Amino acid sequence: MPRMTGSQYEESLRKMNFKVYLQGEKVANPVDHPIIRPSMNAVKATYEMAENPEHEELMTVTSHISGEKINRFCHLHQSTDDLVNKVKMQRLLGQKTAACFQRCVGMDAINAVDSVTFEMDKKLGTSYHKRFLKFLSRMQAEDWTVDGAMTDPKGDRGLAPHQQPDPDMFVRVVEKRPDGIVVRGAKCHQTGALNSHWILIMPTISMTREDADYAVSFVAPADAEGIYYIYGRQSCDTRKMENSAIDVGNSQFGGHEALMVFDNLFVPWENVFMCGEYEFSGLLVERFAGYHRQSYGGCKVGVGDVLIGATALAADYNGAAKASHVKDKLIEMIHLNETLYSSGIACSAEGSKTESGTYLIDLMLANVCKQNVTRFPYEIARLAQDVAGGLMVTMPSEKDLRNPEIGPVIEKYFKGTADVPTEHRMRILRLIENLTLGTAAVGYLTESMHGAGSPQAQRIMIARQGNLEKKKNLAKKIACIPESKKS
Repeated sequence: MPRMTGSQYEESLRKMNFKVYLQGEKVANPVDHPIIRPSMNAVKATYEMAENPEHEELMTVTSHISGEKINRFCHLHQSTDDLVNKVKMQRLLGQKTAACFQRCVGMDAINAVDSVTFEMDKKLGTSYHKRFLKFLSRMQAEDWTVDGAMTDPKGDRGLAPHQQPDPDMFVRVVEKRPDGIVVRGAKCHQTGALNSHWILIMPTISMTREDADYAVSFVAPADAEGIYYIYGRQSCDTRKMENSAIDVGNSQFGGHEALMVFDNLFVPWENVFMCGEYEFSGLLVERFAGYHRQSYGGCKVGVGDVLIGATALAADYNGAAKASHVKDKLIEMIHLNETLYSSGIACSAEGSKTESGTYLIDLMLANVCKQNVTRFPYEIARLAQDVAGGLMVTMPSEKDLRNPEIGPVIEKYFKGTADVPTEHRMRILRLIENLTLGTAAVGYLTESMHGAGSPQAQRIMIARQGNLEKKKNLAKKIACIPESKKS
């Protein structure tokens, strides 16, 4: 079963017929659009690195279904080693791209859907798990990139899905037919949607009986009739259209998000994995969120490694590397970054087997991991900006640098240490700007806050799983206080 190469992946996207709007216009060729292309390059890297023998152990794994070697992004975790290697792979890819490589959501989605459909079938007598495994076998054989989609617009957050003035604020089933279902609604913030072959839809909250029409999970081709996309803006994104490698900070790689709209999308029954089983919607949300919160202990750490390296270089180029306060700030950045990584590894190593055989992370530690991710990258970014200095955001453009009249002036006045070309200093400062304020800050900072659930979502889970009563009884035992039946 041959895996896709990077060039084959790119060619596969060219054959698709996406309907996408960007800056008020329909995009004829998403693959080569200058704003979209860097995000495609980041996904392409996940295919190219899987072909590199140096990274084979992390990037590939043996399928428990076919026995063939597959890309790890298409794999169901079969051990705690798989969970740990997932985090290590994500850190590696973050180091190589300094951007969002966009396949984590789909990997987390297939693992969550696998165990939940198995348990749903066991309890309700449905046959969703068999359908899912059939799709997964095709996904592995074709080496597809699958986009996991969970976040609905939600409308009035104080109202349940069925209470919304506009019923399309949550994805819903509007018709059931003998051959399938018809759905309407939208999914927001869809990372890498236009770089995916298929989409895997999941409910966004725990549903009640009244919301049964919204308890739906399915797969569809990403370019299916009835799906269109509205591309999201990112800070400094139009710099990618200026033909300047320096000013964009990271000229090779990037990420993207889009609004994914379902306009009476037809889905055949064979691609439906939940349809009205509201009592399992919360479990699917919880497990997907747990997996995705684990992911952030890998990908954000890899990007953090690049930012720390860029900050250290900025200190070198500024001539400030020997200052004790600069050394201390770099140490703190490393400490925070490795703390994130340790959380990702810990929740993986403490994972356990579900009824389907797929391994689930320790949910408590995964939520602790993500809670840290909502804070530490912001402090790492603050320290990076501190060390880099104000020139990071006040530099002239690359066109000014290349101008024969004023270029020499820029070379003179923006020189740092004598042995470092002014252009190199400008390049590293623009990279720091990209990661902390520009397009990459979408993935490194704001996504760290809101992706896989905002901070309060993790705190709710931590409170639920913290087992305070057990801790009280531990204290009572040490203090020689009899345990009560209540506490």
